[in-house]
Amino acid sequence: MELIFNIAEGNYLDAEEEFYNRMENIAFQKLDEKKIATAAQIDEENLDEARVKIVKARFRAGKLERRKKVSTQPGFTFRNGKLQRMSPAERRNRKMSARRSKSKRRASASRSLMKRKRTLRKRKAMGL
Repeated sequence: MELIFNIAEGNYLDAEEEFYNRMENIAFQKLDEKKIATAAQIDEENLDEARVKIVKARFRAGKLERRKKVSTQPGFTFRNGKLQRMSPAERRNRKMSARRSKSKRRASASRSLMKRKRTLRKRKAMGL
């Protein structure tokens, strides 16, 4: 009502200020409503999405070249774009191969550390 009275009395500066204040309040209310609606929609639709994590995304020349999805839920794996429960045999095999690869990684890392130390010693001896 103040807006109309200000226009009628010729107080255009006050009317402009009142108009912009009202428009800002309306915009904030609409934004809050949209946020609530979007959050509700995400909760309903994408409950399954939380069980998937994108691990490797590689960009080259501004384009997505490779994107790998993995399961965040233990005992599940990604096959044909869907989460699938692993069989007990597969879980056992993965566990055993992880143990083997751990020792192999440790051995190769110790070899590369030895070589690096040797190289640094030679460089230091040469004065570099």
